[in-house]
Amino acid sequence: MVHAIPVKRALVAMVALAGVAVWQAPAASASVPLKDITHRYVGSAVAASYLASEPDYRAVLTREFDNVTPENEMKWGTIEAVRGQYDWSGADAIVRYAQAHHKTVRGHTLVWHSQLPDWVAALPAGELRRVLRDHITTEVKRYKGKIRAWDVVNEIFNEDGTRRDTVFQQKLGDGFVADVFRWAHAADPSATLYINDYNIEGKNPKSDAVYDLVKTLRRQGVPIGGVGVQAHLSIQYGFPEGYQANLKRLTSLGVDVAVTEADVRIPTPPDAAKLDTQASYFDQLWDGCQAVRKCVEFTAWGFTDRHSWVPDVFPGEGAACLFDADLKPKPAYTRINP
Repeated sequence: MVHAIPVKRALVAMVALAGVAVWQAPAASASVPLKDITHRYVGSAVAASYLASEPDYRAVLTREFDNVTPENEMKWGTIEAVRGQYDWSGADAIVRYAQAHHKTVRGHTLVWHSQLPDWVAALPAGELRRVLRDHITTEVKRYKGKIRAWDVVNEIFNEDGTRRDTVFQQKLGDGFVADVFRWAHAADPSATLYINDYNIEGKNPKSDAVYDLVKTLRRQGVPIGGVGVQAHLSIQYGFPEGYQANLKRLTSLGVDVAVTEADVRIPTPPDAAKLDTQASYFDQLWDGCQAVRKCVEFTAWGFTDRHSWVPDVFPGEGAACLFDADLKPKPAYTRINP
């Protein structure tokens, strides 16, 4: 396993973390942080509340990563749960943190059927289209120049490659996807715009559908710039077949790819064998991205088992992150960064 260590962008120069001098961060097994072993962006999903209340969490995040993705703070259900009443507090806090520590931000997510306020789903088609355009324009313009990449549409396909039957699909039809990319681009032409989905790591009907859609959108001149491969994996299933080849075929369309939400869940409690398998999966995800020139980002969906969505959604599974609940690096971390 070979990991290149090129000169890092000036954007991600090392900075001192203010306000936590009395706390000593847990020592990593490698002297070089993850963000400094590759020229790709290395990120994590984060929560504003943990940034504010947990100095140890903040310190490890600052040390290891140069990109952050708001886990929930930029979703419609958080931003505008009640029509016309906006709550930017969490999103603003994460963006301020990123700017203060010379990190980039991945915006997540503009159009998603989940965590969607009931009032949005109840709108008739014509009004839904206007509200959707206003939502995208308002949010993207607020952070214009501060967001490197946006997950514009999220999880729009079923496993068989058909379109998911969402309120947007029902009321606006297939064409809404091209529309939302154009609206987002108009609001911030500098941001790279992504389609994002899970179970598209390998070659299968779902990733075929993403490939075909991106190909069509590019031919139509739609400003789509990337495909986000979520990479929520489980050691109970085999590693996705054709992962690296799939990344390459997506980039052949002239777009970037990014691993956007990586975690590898294991049946709990963890043991040495399970953690070793998990490490192998993370290593394959990492190395596959490093091997594809236009795989520009590797982001984990949370970096510590202390704060992971997995146990709440997959009962009996967990321990899915690179660091344990005490913020000690796990075998997956040291496999990537020996």
